[in-house]
Amino acid sequence: MRNSMVLMTIAGATLVAAAALSSSQAETADLILTDGRVYTLEPDRPRAEAVAVRAGRILAIGDGEAIASHEGPGTVVVDLDGAFVLPGLIDNHTHFGRAGQLLLGINLLDVADSVTLGQRVAAARDRLPEGAWILGGDWGAYEEWAMGSTGGGGAEVDARARRFTPHRDMVDPYTPSTPVLLNRWDRSAYLANSVALELAGITRDTPDPAGGTIERDPRTGEPTGILTGSAVELVQRVIPPKSFEQRVAEARVALRRLAENGVTGIHDITGAQQMRVFEHLRDRGELTVRVYARPTLDEWDELATVGIRHGFGDEYLKIGGLKGFVDGIMGNSSARFREPYDHRPDERGRWRAMVLEPPGMAELIRAADSVGLTPQVHAIGDLAVDTLLDWFELAIERNGPGDHRFRMIHAQVVEPNDFERFGELGIIAEVQPYHAIDDMRWMEERIGHERSRGAYAFRSLLEGGAVLSFGSDWPGTNASWYPAKPLLGIYAAVTRQTLDGMPEGGWFPEERIDVETAIRAYTMANAFAAREEGIKGSIGVGKLADFTVLDRDITAIPAAEIKDVRVLGTIVGGQATHTDPAVAGLDRVLHSAASGG
Repeated sequence: MRNSMVLMTIAGATLVAAAALSSSQAETADLILTDGRVYTLEPDRPRAEAVAVRAGRILAIGDGEAIASHEGPGTVVVDLDGAFVLPGLIDNHTHFGRAGQLLLGINLLDVADSVTLGQRVAAARDRLPEGAWILGGDWGAYEEWAMGSTGGGGAEVDARARRFTPHRDMVDPYTPSTPVLLNRWDRSAYLANSVALELAGITRDTPDPAGGTIERDPRTGEPTGILTGSAVELVQRVIPPKSFEQRVAEARVALRRLAENGVTGIHDITGAQQMRVFEHLRDRGELTVRVYARPTLDEWDELATVGIRHGFGDEYLKIGGLKGFVDGIMGNSSARFREPYDHRPDERGRWRAMVLEPPGMAELIRAADSVGLTPQVHAIGDLAVDTLLDWFELAIERNGPGDHRFRMIHAQVVEPNDFERFGELGIIAEVQPYHAIDDMRWMEERIGHERSRGAYAFRSLLEGGAVLSFGSDWPGTNASWYPAKPLLGIYAAVTRQTLDGMPEGGWFPEERIDVETAIRAYTMANAFAAREEGIKGSIGVGKLADFTVLDRDITAIPAAEIKDVRVLGTIVGGQATHTDPAVAGLDRVLHSAASGG
């Protein structure tokens, strides 16, 4: 019933848009994409050959001859030579600021040796602006469980017993004037280089602070650079605030990565500083992805007080739903479960502050919903998922029936009797399919085989009536790297296999879905989840001219090949944010920010 309502809403919005522009069929287009395989997701014309664009919106779709009637003297005509065109792919969950920080700075998740560590530090030094610190990194995360592993390997257990411990001598040669403070993925240890130690005033004579240790070389007594516990605070207190210019530089790198991966829109967990960066780029015409920005749920009353409701903003940058948190994450075994973890029999995970502190999560959801703000809440463990469904149901009872569009973020481990509740309550399951093929490394060790049946259960959520919405969680957690690449998410959802094709047949293969459903989860469902189905999510007349162009029709190739498909072009509002030389002429509509102009 709920799914029928969703489809009717989307179809109705599409018909209204089409009717509004039916009189403009003779208008001249700014851009025509022709000789393509256009996958529209429009029920009345699911496939087409060509698309015409005018003023950033779709003017017409159809066969090449019909669309050619919109060509004028100034029209840019691009022959796609059979390339596959999708509605612009939308990522339902990003941490854009942290992604930019890792891309411009340093990512050490897969590093557990001195040579690679030195190479990464040197590369970060060259990318960062003068005077910036090299910070973070999360070294050793994939030393615990090998990247791409299906879990359970003896070699991985051995690696955990031989944890890589770096020394400042490994980075000092590359950073004679650049301060460095790196951290291990679980924050159990930090590495400061000699410049950072000097700035912090740490010498061989500095005593260990209470609750911390300055590791020293047993031969010389000099600090090795490894700091644990409170000792790291001696360095952290001398790190200057990040400049606005560095934040903008990080954002530009992140925007390029999104464009290269075919992403035209993101639903981002956006703080105040990042919001200012987005506004700066938008005002300069440099924001090359549409941003649905999500503050936190505990800010609902401040937003409501100044009259901000869901959707405040414009088509490039708007206030979206409000993110709440029920429990922790699987990466550090803090997701909240009904029964203890298998590997830690005395632990069940933890509740987050929004649950434990007044007014509590149930009231935050009800209150925000009552003033037109949309709660979108993180829940991962089975008890967290079940409890959040209870709170969503309570808010619906108290606020009355309506178009709530509540979203459960991650919905990672669901008990069998909870799947149908998603449909009964009209809940959007905001899930990230790449999680399944990365987290299987350690999932069954932590919660066992039977509970893992409900992990990333895409088909069960869909059959239970959930609106299935896909994204990445880019760049991931301190334990994992999740790429902002929808093609990998689609591959993960339809194969449930690691990138090297393991396990054979897929991990809990009964939870696989078909390619068409996965595409909808990255397009129509994400538009619906943002209340933007009237302007996004399909290639329909009147909608925004956002397209992702691929080198192959992913609905017609073996599922194992999807991960290898190339993005030939990314178009936002009729302007290309990424082009591949294989599509001649698309660079004639290249967005100025994408070209560096």
